[in-house]
Amino acid sequence: MTDGPEAPQPITPAVSEAALAAHGTNPWVINDFRLLWVGRLAAVLAIQIQSTCVLWQVLDIARLRGASIEQAALYTGAVGLVQFLPLLILTLPAGEMADRRDRRLTVMASIGGELFCAVAFLGLALHGAPPLWGLLVIAAIFGVSRAFLAPASQAFLPMIVGRAALPRAIVAQSLAFQVGAIAGPAVGGLLIAVSTAFAYGVSVVLFTLALGCFVLIKTSGLPLNRLTAAGLAGRIASVKEGLAYIWKTGVVMGAISLDLVVVLLAGVALLIPIFARDILHIGPEGFGLFRASFGVGAFSMALYLARWPIVKHGGRWMFGAVAVFGVCTLIFGVSRVVWLSGAALFIAGAADMISVNIRQTLIQLATPDHMRGRVSSVSMLFIGASNELGDAFTGLVSYLLRPVGAAIFGGIGALVATGVWAKLFPDLRKADKLS
Repeated sequence: MTDGPEAPQPITPAVSEAALAAHGTNPWVINDFRLLWVGRLAAVLAIQIQSTCVLWQVLDIARLRGASIEQAALYTGAVGLVQFLPLLILTLPAGEMADRRDRRLTVMASIGGELFCAVAFLGLALHGAPPLWGLLVIAAIFGVSRAFLAPASQAFLPMIVGRAALPRAIVAQSLAFQVGAIAGPAVGGLLIAVSTAFAYGVSVVLFTLALGCFVLIKTSGLPLNRLTAAGLAGRIASVKEGLAYIWKTGVVMGAISLDLVVVLLAGVALLIPIFARDILHIGPEGFGLFRASFGVGAFSMALYLARWPIVKHGGRWMFGAVAVFGVCTLIFGVSRVVWLSGAALFIAGAADMISVNIRQTLIQLATPDHMRGRVSSVSMLFIGASNELGDAFTGLVSYLLRPVGAAIFGGIGALVATGVWAKLFPDLRKADKLS
């Protein structure tokens, strides 16, 4: 690996130089960015409501059918596993495709697939308590859609806003995600109290809105200097090129792999419904509020970063944030006080927002446009898919150590990983300016 990232590569968006000069660093004056932001918000809301409903439904069905808490944790972990496997298989080819095909059309097709899954979940819910295998099959199809969505959407953003506005656009996109992360679980918990079918129906409406926003975007999604490699051999070679670039760029490799390890060890998303239902006994409404606490913390930090962004000592800020995340996971695991558990999740969300903002900025600025789809796909595989793999791993650890033991194990693991990665990737630790 090199001692640091390569020199920042030029980002040439699919807009004119005159338009770039007009908006400067402000992405909000661009109509296509506003549509992209609303579409992302609607999609995240839909995903969060749907995932909240699926986790609760699987846990509830398993418990009602006589499964122990540990066995039910394995079932909920299976939801993450069946989504991870398609991501593992398809994400790298999807990134290569994002550097050859129209990124906007790929995003639209992926959201269409997610809409299909929401309709299928709704159909099963309308027929009473569905079989667990049916929920898992639909979750796997949803994983296929996600595999193609993330690389194309991440690579499409710089084409709309350009280099100057990219840092603010990334923060704005994070805000959209965190608004969805706040409202989605809370609304999902309230909707589940009405009926699971109603919750899935709201997801259908939101996915439809997201798809409509991308239909209205006018910016071309065709990559500049796009890949022209023909045949299977050429496509495999282009995937290898992207992997080689990540491997030799220490900042990118370190940032991506650190997130993978921390989310794998200390992912609390799967533990929240277990703690809410069977340990703290606060029901689906409390489950939704717990899920929202994490998002509220992240959203609050995103608002702060939008006004006062971190511009120096990025590496140290990121490692510090990851360490705080690990401590909060420990507190959540040992707490039996509802407000303390919620506060731990709130602070964990704020710390995660700092880490996400710094990591995405470093990766985007260090990656040339013609390779952005492939780099984004690896980032998605390591970061996005780690959530699903983390759920499966947490389910297994919960079965072996019980849920409280799993949370303690994850918190300690995150702290150990922070120290190890700071030693292994000194260039990431020393990363300074985020511009």
